[in-house]
Amino acid sequence: MALATPLRHLIAAQHAAPEPTGSPASLTFPLHHHGRLRSRFAASPPAGTTMATRVVATAAAGAAGRPTVLVTEKLGAAGLELLRSFANVDCAYELTAEELRAKVSLVDALVVRSATRVSREVFEAARGRLRVVGRAGVGIDNVDLQAATEAGCLVVNAPTANTVAAAEHAVALLAAMARNVAQADASLKAGKWQRSKYVGVSLVGKTLAIMGFGKVGSEVARRAKGLGMDVIAHDPYAPVDRARAIGVDLVSFDEAISTADFISLHMPLTPSTTKLFHDDTFAKMTKGVRIINVARGGVVDEEALLRALDNGTVAQAALDVFFEEPPPKDSKLVHHENVTVTPHLGASTTEAQEGVAIEIAEAVIGALKGELAATAVNAPMVLAEVLSELSPYIVLAEKLGRLAVQLVAGGSGIKGVKVVYSSARDPDDLDTRILRAMITKGIVEPISSAFVNIVNADYVAKQRGLRIIEERILLDGSPEVPINSIQVQLANVESKFAGALSDEGDIRVEGKVKDGTPHLTLVGPFSVDVSLEGNLILCRQVDQPGIIGKVGSILGKMNLNVNFMSVGRIAPGKQAIMAIGIDEEPDKEALKLIGETPSVQEFVFLKL
Repeated sequence: MALATPLRHLIAAQHAAPEPTGSPASLTFPLHHHGRLRSRFAASPPAGTTMATRVVATAAAGAAGRPTVLVTEKLGAAGLELLRSFANVDCAYELTAEELRAKVSLVDALVVRSATRVSREVFEAARGRLRVVGRAGVGIDNVDLQAATEAGCLVVNAPTANTVAAAEHAVALLAAMARNVAQADASLKAGKWQRSKYVGVSLVGKTLAIMGFGKVGSEVARRAKGLGMDVIAHDPYAPVDRARAIGVDLVSFDEAISTADFISLHMPLTPSTTKLFHDDTFAKMTKGVRIINVARGGVVDEEALLRALDNGTVAQAALDVFFEEPPPKDSKLVHHENVTVTPHLGASTTEAQEGVAIEIAEAVIGALKGELAATAVNAPMVLAEVLSELSPYIVLAEKLGRLAVQLVAGGSGIKGVKVVYSSARDPDDLDTRILRAMITKGIVEPISSAFVNIVNADYVAKQRGLRIIEERILLDGSPEVPINSIQVQLANVESKFAGALSDEGDIRVEGKVKDGTPHLTLVGPFSVDVSLEGNLILCRQVDQPGIIGKVGSILGKMNLNVNFMSVGRIAPGKQAIMAIGIDEEPDKEALKLIGETPSVQEFVFLKL
């Protein structure tokens, strides 16, 4: 149970009122996030469940503790049924921007397609409640990712279910364009018989350049190879071996557009690809080139494409997407005789629609449960097996951050944090991003009103001027255990517990995982061994007989149960630190008596 609770907070959002900014000088910190949120979570599953699946369902306001999901565009019945099995689902289509902002503060998740714009104003209107935005499809250009990240809201998409449908549509447009199918159909229905006018071109032996060799692009390549086409591709991020495996050569952008007979666009819409195909680009193409776009309308400068069509540089175009959707009714591009158009039908097959609905429903439900979705687009991608392996270290990382910040004296601003991982694994085999995020969470949350999760941890750290440096120490031994220890150092701060200062003058705490449980193993220069459960009292004293008994007696008289105790010392009769784990929070009288115990030079109470 101790391990399951913090994992829930990786992406689960805070719904209670913000805590006032506080100072770590106080003995009572606003650390009751876990206790307050726990009542909104379902109980942990039975023992034996893997850690990756022990992240149980969060639920905000809603009947019977169920989360609420708002669906703003039509979703397949199978996906809706799946969502309804877990949450209260509100289907409200064709909302205005104002109506969306009014509704979003009442929901925990939002599911959209391409027509709903999830802007910064939407995230601000959510007032921290919105935890997940699910995009039923691939493109996420209608979601403000920066605003989502700042709000700690996870954005997930459904990138695989419609891959084949989009590829099939690209090939359908390719063939229809080459053989003038749409124009000949319209002509015949108008009572004309114009066989000579609609003579087409063959695909066999022609060169197809695929611009963007991701999932859809590679599927188009496979099908084009089957049609006897020579296929080349441009994608600066595609692995060469994957392209070669299906007989495709990766080439430069200029080589692709200047040698192709057909060009099929499959890149995302980003600042660097917006209007990537403009007048200068078209001027480099082979005269008579044919273009297919089933990706994003914004990657093409439509006015420039119209000019290229009129001057013959581009012989034909087949477009499924447009800069503005739907395009203006009087669009010259749509009505151009040499342009074949469809109304964004790339994913519009019965099978794809159901597949996308199920994929996005599963991703949203997983995110609401606190799981890190493989399709998250604004959070580190952490594989399920990696998350399972790192689970106890995630708990350890957050608790070390919480311990370290509580040792800082009031008025000290924390700017420099150093995290040292000791491991026998090669650094390339150890992904520490999630651990860094949880250390940030542990440091920031106790002393501010901010809520930190895996989505916004780096952003929150940057906004607060918190510079986190990571260092890895490679150990000899078996790499079977991912991490031997994690050490957190806070530099250039004052400590309210001098015993936590290292010889270099920084606050230093270190921990390990033992039998699946996080343990504190170092405070300043003192070695200790105490389970990080419940609460902790650190006492620095002169190493002499009877101190442990006296402090233990005080706690016993106050009916405070000691669950763990460890003493670390420099040398016999010198300085020592006693670390005491207790289940309950001691009152002021108990703390006063501990402080008055002879030979106890200082002490501090820490909440975990």
